[in-house]
Amino acid sequence: MFEHIQNRFLFPKGKWRKFLSCFERMEVPAKTLLLKENEVSDSAYYIEKGVVRAWYNNDGKDVTFQFFMENTMFSSLESFRKGLPSMVSFETIEPCTLWKIRKADADAVLAEVYEDPELRTQFMDSLFERIFDYMKHFFSFIKDTPKQRYLSLTRERPEIIKRIPQHYIASYLGITTVHLSRIKSAILKEDVLKK
Repeated sequence: MFEHIQNRFLFPKGKWRKFLSCFERMEVPAKTLLLKENEVSDSAYYIEKGVVRAWYNNDGKDVTFQFFMENTMFSSLESFRKGLPSMVSFETIEPCTLWKIRKADADAVLAEVYEDPELRTQFMDSLFERIFDYMKHFFSFIKDTPKQRYLSLTRERPEIIKRIPQHYIASYLGITTVHLSRIKSAILKEDVLKK
C-alpha cells in the first residue's frame, strides 16, 4: 500500500514517516458498513485488498453510486472535509484489508502537503481524477443508453464485471438485474452473429 502512495506522491522522507504513522490497518469481512448515509465521516480509507461500494437510499431503494478497489483511497469528501452529513454509505463487498486515517491526522498531513507546491499539485490532480470519474458517470446517464453504459464499463473497468455481484452492477448502471440480463444476452447474440 505505502509503496503505491509513495510512487504517486513524492513525500520528503521526514514527512513520509509521519504520514505512515497516521494509518491503522484493519481487516473487515464482506458486508461491513464503514459509514452510514447522514453520519459525519471522521475517517478516510485506503484499500490494500478488496472492494468497497458507495451507495445511497432512494425512497427505500439501495442505489450503488461508485466502486473502489485496491490502491484507492476513499471517503465521503464533503463529510470528511466539511463535517457535513454524508450523502452516501460505504460498505465492503468482499473481505477487505483497509488502512484508516482519522480526520485530525489527515488534516495535519494535508496542512503540510499544502505548504509544498509539488505535493499540493499531485494531491489536487488526484482529487480531480475522482471528480472527473463522478462527472463521467453522471453524464453517461444523460447521453448513453443502459447498453452503452454497460459496454463502456466492460471496456474501461473490466475488473468490476469480474468481481462485483450483478445486482450491484445493475444498480450502478441505473437498471434492474432483469434488464442487465437482457442486455448481456443481446450482446452475446450479437457476438455470435458476428462470428
